[in-house]
Amino acid sequence: MAILPIKKIVVLISGNGTNLQALIDKLHNKELNNHKIEITAVLSNTENAYGLQRAVDAGIANQVVLSKGVSTREQYGTLLSTAIDKFQPDLILMAGFMRILSAQFVDKYQGKILNIHPSLLPKYQGINTHQRAIDAGDSDHGASVHFVTAELDSGPTVLQANVPVFAEDSANDLVERVLTQEHLIYPLAAQWFLSGRLLMNVNNQAVLDGEILPKNGYAAD
Repeated sequence: MAILPIKKIVVLISGNGTNLQALIDKLHNKELNNHKIEITAVLSNTENAYGLQRAVDAGIANQVVLSKGVSTREQYGTLLSTAIDKFQPDLILMAGFMRILSAQFVDKYQGKILNIHPSLLPKYQGINTHQRAIDAGDSDHGASVHFVTAELDSGPTVLQANVPVFAEDSANDLVERVLTQEHLIYPLAAQWFLSGRLLMNVNNQAVLDGEILPKNGYAAD
């Protein structure tokens, strides 16, 4: 049997790694368009991230690239890129990675980094998105997959998922509801990229199947 060429992913995490688990379950060692998808490494900026154990359980190489004590984003970006380059990934996926990356780092991997963010971007960039949606009285909330650019949570959106916000909801209620959707849309967007259907063009626009996506990303008819 012919050996399939490999499309390689590096995943960046900081914590529990539920999105990492969804990526492992749906992508790792799977076939796509006559390629094999392989998560070749999981890198964490914290030592106690449970996602590292998820990597161990799946037989995936993992490494801590500690950010604590590193004085600048540029210095940390150099450390992180050194670790990433050992694996020569086709795609870098940020999955709950709680470290702002330097412009130099993002430029180096331009068009090859995706992130999953727990809000309907451009709403609620940054942290505490669920409570902010509740405090604003929003009727819906959700998650966005987007390309990473130098400006925080501002790269072109690829795909979004909406969830309702109910009057009695706590932030924890929204966390669970949004995570369920994140685990669906993030592997899908990664598949689009690895199959050559998705890219970011020179104008920092997300393009799917040759068509520039609207501001809120892909929307089914």
